[in-house]
Formats: sequence, structure tokens, C-alpha cells
Amino acid sequence: MTDTIRYECSGHIACLTLNNPAQHNALGQEQLAAIQEHVAGLHVDEQIRVLVITGEGDKTFCAGASLQQLGSGNLSSDAFQETTDLIAELPIPTICAISGNVYGGGAELALSCDFRVGIAGSKLRVPAAAIGLCYPVSGINRFVERLGVSVAKRMLLAAEEMEAQKLLEIGFLDYLVQPAALRETTNKLAADIAALAPLAVRSMKQIIQQAAAGKLNRDLAQGLAQECLASADLQEGFAAKREKRSPRFQGR
Repeated sequence: MTDTIRYECSGHIACLTLNNPAQHNALGQEQLAAIQEHVAGLHVDEQIRVLVITGEGDKTFCAGASLQQLGSGNLSSDAFQETTDLIAELPIPTICAISGNVYGGGAELALSCDFRVGIAGSKLRVPAAAIGLCYPVSGINRFVERLGVSVAKRMLLAAEEMEAQKLLEIGFLDYLVQPAALRETTNKLAADIAALAPLAVRSMKQIIQQAAAGKLNRDLAQGLAQECLASADLQEGFAAKREKRSPRFQGR
């Protein structure tokens, strides 16, 4: 497997690092295949409760799909969309630690995560219209679903470059920190989420995603809520409250 994608686990937290800073962490077929393999494993690994995605280097988090491979026909836009879809469909919470500037599909990669932590001084631009490319349909849908129509138009139709503070204001970023604080902030957020009841977190993520897509299955949602009510985790949560200690959730 390529060393341009690094995957590590610590306790209940997994970290996937784009490790090709010389190429601005652009994603070609080899990198996308590696990401898909790691993420597919997380769909069945009940020990991991949070996934963090970040980039090596302090200049560019991700430049999106490799334009060289796209131009040569060695990479299809479908491969990139399959990867972001797989991340977005993960049952566990995902955090994108945006370690630098974001270009093209790098923005969609970040949007496929549940939380985004950015750094001051960074910027974002999706230049599809500037090179004559219509951004892939499912990707456009993700921009609209996550950010709304107006912001999607600014990013895609106008190819507007946005600074980090603006990205925070429009909701692209959930947290904005100084570069030196990115790792600490991300690690704390991941640890805080990993300490929560995983069954409840997964259930609420599924319900939120359905609601955001306008496809809420109320019977399924009610079933998930009932499962949490009947869980050992809920009893552990009550017991921890009574005993004034930290809960030890098992995800069942």
C-alpha cells in the first residue's frame, strides 16, 4: 500500500493522514484506493469511535484529485466521489483537521467529514469553473447540502477564494485556531467524542444525515432511539451520574 497515505490507530481514535506534501497532497488513483481500503474497514470496526483526517505539511491540506491523472485519463471523477461518499457514510463521527490551504476536491473531502477544524491564515478555492470543468454532480449536491445554495454558488460558480475567517462565518469551518493549536484542538475534540456513548452518537448521526438530506425515515429513527433507551450504555450513564465518575461506555 502507498506510503502517501498514512493510517494510525490509538485507542478508539483512528487517524488518516494525506502524506504527499510535495504534490500538495493531491489524490491520485493509488491514494484514493488506499483511503477507500482504510475507510471500508472502519464500517465494520466497532472499536474505532472517531476518524480524524488531516494532511502532512503546513502549506496545503489537499489539492483535490490529481489534475495530471484526470487529464491523462488515468483517474475518473467517479473514483474521487466514491471515496468522499464512503467517508460521508461512515457510521462514526469524522473530523477533518485542515492543516493548510484547500483547493478543488479538497474542499469536498473536508465537507464529507462531520467536523472541520481550520487554521488562521489558510484559504480555500474550488477552481473548476476556471479550468472549464463542471464539478461532479454528487459533489455539487454535497456542497449544497452542507453549505446551502448561496455559498455553493460562490464556491463553484464564482470560484471565489475565501480566507479562513470567512470560512468560519459561512459554516464551512466549525473551529478556527492558530496553526500551533491544530493538533491539540483536534485531539481534544476527538477524545471528547470518543468518550461519549457510541451507540447514541451513531444513532443521532444517522438520523441527522437523513434529516439533512430530506429523507428522514421516522420509523427507523424511532427504532434507533428505542435501542438507545434499552441499552446498557444508558444504564451506565445513569450509574456514572449517581456515582460521580466518568462513564465507561461499551457501545451496547
